[in-house]
Amino acid sequence: MQLSIVIPLLNEAQSIPELQEWIDKVMEKEELSYEVIYIDDGSTDGSWDILSSLSRKRTHIKALRFLSNYGKSQALHAGFRAAQGAVVITMDADLQDSPEEIPALYRMVAQENYDLVSGWKKVRYDSVIAKNIPSKLFNWAARKTSGVQLNDFNCGLKAYRKEVIKNIDVHGEMHRYIPVLAANAGYTNITQKVVQHQARKYGETKFGYDRFIKGFLDLVTIAFISRFGKRPMHLFGTMGFLMFTLGFFIAIYVGGSKLYKMAANLPYNLVTTNPWFYIGLTAMILGSLFFIAGFLGELIIRTGPSQDRYTIADKTPSNS
Repeated sequence: MQLSIVIPLLNEAQSIPELQEWIDKVMEKEELSYEVIYIDDGSTDGSWDILSSLSRKRTHIKALRFLSNYGKSQALHAGFRAAQGAVVITMDADLQDSPEEIPALYRMVAQENYDLVSGWKKVRYDSVIAKNIPSKLFNWAARKTSGVQLNDFNCGLKAYRKEVIKNIDVHGEMHRYIPVLAANAGYTNITQKVVQHQARKYGETKFGYDRFIKGFLDLVTIAFISRFGKRPMHLFGTMGFLMFTLGFFIAIYVGGSKLYKMAANLPYNLVTTNPWFYIGLTAMILGSLFFIAGFLGELIIRTGPSQDRYTIADKTPSNS
């Protein structure tokens, strides 16, 4: 199998037949073996009936149906697990992504050896206030935080080498940051391609304003995991050391000041009346807690379920 096209969807019954006809029309010109994998994320509008009918008529069409609406990340995860193509392309089902982009994206991965090619909707037909401006802010923050230089992290049109999607774990709402997950796994040959964006033809957008809050929280999460997910003590240990050291020197200052006054027969008060005593004590307690958090994080990593924390690029043939 040369190409897998993975399409997550939710309530796109009107778009599916037209999208599939468009894909087949484009692929007729290409001498490629391909499959189309639809993931129905709990649709309630008859999308599954249409997908079932299409898959019975055309052997290259496959469909999965979720019991409930689990989200786009989970849909992509399921699609990635089912994909068999050497190159995997994702796109949305709302006809805003053009199948005409598929051949060029495929060649960039198959022939130019990119690990991941992300679409860039340079010209958008979405609401400026509701989508365009927030998307620009998130993309800017994602670039600064991750170091991956893409203009449109959340574009549905992306192409991957099969090894990439088999070695990353897309969960939660992390579909926005798949390029970052890929880069963290060692797949750094990432680029972007300007793609055509179209106005929505049927239905309404499935994304509300809460996606921006979720997107920000996911960005914070992935920034933390990228740097310290495999070495939590480096973060918590450093913070603990700094806090405890600060508190320790404050305690020395408070105690030393009282001892000096006692030795010099100067008037002095109990250390518990000095606000610096409580500041120092609090800093040392917080420092100790940060240390404990770091140790617990390291223990969880080492005693939790066995998971590879590396990606093998190649191996020699077996001698057996």
